[in-house]
Amino acid sequence: MSDVVQTHGLTLRQDYFGDPSAWKGLVGLLEDTFSIDVGVQDRLGGPDPTSMPFGYFDADGRCVANFTAFSMPLIVNGKPVKAAGYQSGAVRPEWRGRGLYRDLMQRAFAHTAAEGYELDLLLTDKPALYERYGFRSLPQHVFVAGMPKLEKAGSTARQLSLEAPDDLRMIKMLLQNRQPVSAQFAVVRQMEMFLLNASFNSAIRLTALGDEVVIAWTFDGATLWLLDVVAMAIPSLATIVSALDIEPDRIEICFSPDRLDCQVSLQPYEGYTTLMARGKAAEDIAGPLMLSPMAEF
Repeated sequence: MSDVVQTHGLTLRQDYFGDPSAWKGLVGLLEDTFSIDVGVQDRLGGPDPTSMPFGYFDADGRCVANFTAFSMPLIVNGKPVKAAGYQSGAVRPEWRGRGLYRDLMQRAFAHTAAEGYELDLLLTDKPALYERYGFRSLPQHVFVAGMPKLEKAGSTARQLSLEAPDDLRMIKMLLQNRQPVSAQFAVVRQMEMFLLNASFNSAIRLTALGDEVVIAWTFDGATLWLLDVVAMAIPSLATIVSALDIEPDRIEICFSPDRLDCQVSLQPYEGYTTLMARGKAAEDIAGPLMLSPMAEF
């Protein structure tokens, strides 16, 4: 590794998000590699302040490889868990096969171990790559619910926009003070990923029920996909569907639904990424479960 770095003049940097030029370098790496623009975070409040990026930069200031750890506190079986997530793993094509990615992963894993994290989580389309580091796959399920008995809507529903300052302020407040959407398996706090995922997918609707609930959902005219519920007290599925004023043929809940007061059946999740975990708290994770798509990283 030292030979590669010294020969090609690479510079290792970590915790560099405070440097605008280095942040721009990571934005460029992820845009070139995955065709996503994480630079939208600049207008949403900035990247997650708990992030610890590890990256290699060339002499021109380009980020050629990166791997980032961040804090992702969870609730698992009713208990808080100090969990770390990993994201923004990428290497430019011309630098692959030289051990840069492995080096950055090991640095990030050593950092979270030193910080006392009891659970590591990541999403990947290459699970075999991480199994050698002790990660195991967590099967995920979509929860299919029957149409609940509709109620008279008790709250006025209105569409929200991340482009509207007042709406963004409200969403952030609720994300910071939310009740985890599930007591079985859910993120306690992760504001930045929710906002980033909402901005990436124009099909996602953010709907406020009064001033204390935000629903993230999509609807194709037949199927309602309930992606997340951000609230200080989670309402029932009946309350949610009634407020949205739709009558779907099918309802798919994309998170563990134990707080929605509804009956569900299970359907294996067939996404292209695999949720993986390791650490002393990993054995406490029992299915069926699903990580909300709004918390995906």
